[in-house]
Amino acid sequence: MITQFITAKLLEADVSISPNSTAIPGIKTLSTLMGTVMTFGLVLTFGGFVGSAIAMAIGHHSGNPQFSSRGKSGLLWSLVAALLIGGANLLVNTFFHLGSHLS
Repeated sequence: MITQFITAKLLEADVSISPNSTAIPGIKTLSTLMGTVMTFGLVLTFGGFVGSAIAMAIGHHSGNPQFSSRGKSGLLWSLVAALLIGGANLLVNTFFHLGSHLS
């Protein structure tokens, strides 16, 4: 009975916490660092795309369908990686806002 009462009171408590970008020193530096990591990821994705296109072309012209198929797969994964890196802000913000409206 007491545990039910405590549980009911805890569930009734209203917690309202929101992100604070000014409370932590160095948050601007961390944000800049994340932008740099995204840029580094895009450069690697571009390199993977070009490498996969070369592998696909070599596999096609050498009559090696497995090598060509792996090149095509690499092209697809490079595009998916670029999509996720480019849409990271949108995806995180969308799910954050969806989560903040849960009740």
